[in-house]
Amino acid sequence: MRLYIINTKKVFRGIVLIFTITLLISMVMKMSKDTLNYYDPIYKGDENNMEVAFACNVVWGNEYLEQIMKILNDKGIEITFFVGGSWANNNKDLLAQLYQDQHEIGSHGYKHIKYTTLNSPQLKEDILKSEQAIESIIGYKTKLLSPPYGDVNERVATIGEELGYSVIMWSIDTIDWNTKDYNKILSRIKNKHHPGAIILMHPTESTVKALPDMIQMLQEKGYKIVTVSEIIN
Repeated sequence: MRLYIINTKKVFRGIVLIFTITLLISMVMKMSKDTLNYYDPIYKGDENNMEVAFACNVVWGNEYLEQIMKILNDKGIEITFFVGGSWANNNKDLLAQLYQDQHEIGSHGYKHIKYTTLNSPQLKEDILKSEQAIESIIGYKTKLLSPPYGDVNERVATIGEELGYSVIMWSIDTIDWNTKDYNKILSRIKNKHHPGAIILMHPTESTVKALPDMIQMLQEKGYKIVTVSEIIN
């Protein structure tokens, strides 16, 4: 019968070595995630700056869009309009006017379809088709992408980033498409405003009514209203 003598020092050193290697791998993975995690959508800007950004998604609502443009121009405010590529092709003059008025133009996809329902080649095609449609009208390549319906996951965000886009969501939703009572919009802004906010809105009747008071309320609280690119940079 053989007797096996366990060298406790060697066993201890082995356990320590395994623990150290595991800890190092965990730290490297965490550092990689923290420093290279560029596949996340952006929901807000710097919370240390007293700025907010309006993000207006446009695929319908032409009857209210020009009124919104006038209010913004009268107030000397430039915001970000995320326009659909199909809408852009059908409303070239309106898009050109938005750009001429110094507003920032982002992409809201071409077909206004939920992006998570598309396979990767279809998703890339829709993003690039919208990009090309907008660029052909205003000569500007869009750099910001607001996924239709706010429908995003890691794959959507990854493909958007790989195509050169910052994928933009929001931290405050006015839900203006679902109410005719503009006071509800004002209440949401009053209750949820914060530095660095990206405020989602659409060209609706309630937005037209609420917008002057929204601007006044935010400015009285000390906020500067800027574009999405300004707030995230």
